[in-house]
Amino acid sequence: MVHIRDDGVFDAPLEKIWRYMNAGEQDHQHRSSRITKVLEQKGNTMVLEAEVRNATGSGTHKETWKFIMNPPKSWDTEYLSGPMKGTKHTHTYTSIGDKTKVEVAGDFRVEGFDEAATRKAILAYLEEVFNEDNAALKRFK
Repeated sequence: MVHIRDDGVFDAPLEKIWRYMNAGEQDHQHRSSRITKVLEQKGNTMVLEAEVRNATGSGTHKETWKFIMNPPKSWDTEYLSGPMKGTKHTHTYTSIGDKTKVEVAGDFRVEGFDEAATRKAILAYLEEVFNEDNAALKRFK
């Protein structure tokens, strides 16, 4: 496991971010992954199946993720299957007026990757998703 922490500031208020996160796939999409099925939903916990782009960039694979939503402050993710099985991380949100700071921290693993490759792949993934979300939030009503 590799402990990674990263942060960024969204150009959107906290309330808008939570509406966006609960929007359907037509509004909330990522190039690297696509939710294919909700396997279980109880209270603030969801278990989802996703189709995920391989870390090498070629092809996709299936993963199972568990999300525990704690609006409006945070959500936790645990990877239950796939090459990142065992990874756990938390996204924490802090309102800064019309902007929102997000901090991601957790212990990550990518099957077949050493510490340096894991760190590089996860930071690149977090940057890509942050940039996609920040751009989508500008269009989101």
